[in-house]
Amino acid sequence: MIEDLATLDMAPLDAILEEYAGQKGAVIPILQHAQEAFGYLPKEVLAEISKRTRIPVSQLIGVATFYAQFRLDRRGKHLIRVCDGTACHVRGASKCIEAVEKSLHVAAGSTSEDYEYTMEIVYCLGSCGLAPVAVVDDKVLGRLTPNSLVDQLSGLD
Repeated sequence: MIEDLATLDMAPLDAILEEYAGQKGAVIPILQHAQEAFGYLPKEVLAEISKRTRIPVSQLIGVATFYAQFRLDRRGKHLIRVCDGTACHVRGASKCIEAVEKSLHVAAGSTSEDYEYTMEIVYCLGSCGLAPVAVVDDKVLGRLTPNSLVDQLSGLD
């Protein structure tokens, strides 16, 4: 993932666009590979894709906003998804969310200023029996308390 847009290196994009040069209908794989290379889809990357493929930026943004897999905003190094669906909410998810906000200085639905953490609130992770539950960097954490969640987050590298 990139650190600063001022140092955006377009070299990875060159290889991606070369791989799909002349292929019709390659918008999704181009965007997927670009996101993999940059961590998200910065405006500058979309503009360069548009310029080199002659696909309007509006069409690229349309695809990127239609599919949930694409991100137009930079995320933190660690992605924290806290469930606030019915079972999790009843069992204290809101207190877990507040504890994360206070301890990591990241508001629900946003990314910390240092780009270490992004916290998303979701409304079902399919693990109601473990409520309240969160997924941190693809690891499911269940039967959480505010303290247990903060403790587990403090152990992230």
